[in-house]
Amino acid sequence: MDRIRNHKKLVAGAVVLAVLLGGGAALFGGVLGGGTDVEFTVLSEDQYPGEIVSQVIPEYRKLERALACVVGDQIYVVATRGEKTSDGYEIMIDKMTLRDEDGTTTLEVYCKFVDPEPDTAMGQAVTYPLQVAVTKLETLPQQISLKVEYVD
Repeated sequence: MDRIRNHKKLVAGAVVLAVLLGGGAALFGGVLGGGTDVEFTVLSEDQYPGEIVSQVIPEYRKLERALACVVGDQIYVVATRGEKTSDGYEIMIDKMTLRDEDGTTTLEVYCKFVDPEPDTAMGQAVTYPLQVAVTKLETLPQQISLKVEYVD
């Protein structure tokens, strides 16, 4: 009889420990970054799908944001810096992570922004810095978050 009680206590303790560890992992994963890395390939302009060039870029190029769209059977991410009044602005997709919190899937797109040096003469032209990447995602996320780091 004591063996059965000890076994039940052991099982109950293991369940409590699993719940605590799982909850802690979820908490620290959410607080400290976490997420699952998303595989992607940044495309050159001549590799952009026609639908993105004709429909997505004209609609969103004036905004600073990241968005995802499906073309064929692939999911693409478009990251834009918005309208700029000179040359010298750049955007680089650095990494992407997928996070699931409270049943909501969020794709976090980490981009590096480069601005022209303040005292550098730049050509005065309206530009729309952007980057397009094809991902290994199988479904569109419910939300997308643009995370920006300014670099020199």
